Amino acid sequence: MQPQMRQRPDPARESPAAATDASRNADDARSGLRVWLRNIGITVAAGVFLAAIGAMGSGQNPFPTRLLYWVPMMVGGALVADLMVKLVLRIPRVGTNLWIFGLVLALAITLPIAALVWAYTSLVFGRPLDLAYLPGYIGPVFTVAAAMTAIMILANQPGRVTHAPADGAAPHAIRFMERLPPKLRGAQIYAISAEDHYLRLHTSKGSDLILMRLADAIAELEGFEGAQTHRSWWVARDAVESARREGDRGVLVLKGGAEAPVSRPNVKPLKDAGWF
Repeated sequence: MQPQMRQRPDPARESPAAATDASRNADDARSGLRVWLRNIGITVAAGVFLAAIGAMGSGQNPFPTRLLYWVPMMVGGALVADLMVKLVLRIPRVGTNLWIFGLVLALAITLPIAALVWAYTSLVFGRPLDLAYLPGYIGPVFTVAAAMTAIMILANQPGRVTHAPADGAAPHAIRFMERLPPKLRGAQIYAISAEDHYLRLHTSKGSDLILMRLADAIAELEGFEGAQTHRSWWVARDAVESARREGDRGVLVLKGGAEAPVSRPNVKPLKDAGWF
């Protein structure tokens, strides 16, 4: 009996790791569901917008009919696109550039969605189900598909990342340090946040404002290990003391007490990079 008793603690020691992995998998599944639901919400909003403006000659129909046409059409197209994403990602190297991926995806979904539009238009508006009408839908469908793909890319694109020099590489001057106000010279930069047309610098010597765009500041911060965690925040990785999740978003607690938000598209990339 004793050998069995000595072996029992092993599963017990392994169970916290298994529980942690299960919790992470559950968090990833919930996060994936939230992203999918958000994308469907964007698609529904686009359908309502297209119905409201009477896009592509549908304006002669009553608004309820246009809603019945555009909203299910856009949701159906999103479901087709979701399937095509998985297929397009199997093409070697196409996923290395988001915009090339978007173009290939828009081309890939055009024909199946054009067939969907052809059939659904006949159903809603009582047009003959004639194959001669199908080619006429390809151009407009590609236009909408390209626009929606661009919107989805922009809505889900993570922020820009800055990098410290590789080990052994010669250090180089970081241009942004020249912009520090006199009272912050020599300070360690913790984070930068946008406030209207200004940037607030969070540093080891306090904070101050400078007039600059965040995009330009991030370009000049190359040389620091950091990331744009939110559309209005860049954070230095060394400044992060702790992190917490708030639903499908996150918060980074920094040295000096500031708290930087982490938007939904940035949670997974930063988590995968070991930030939290």
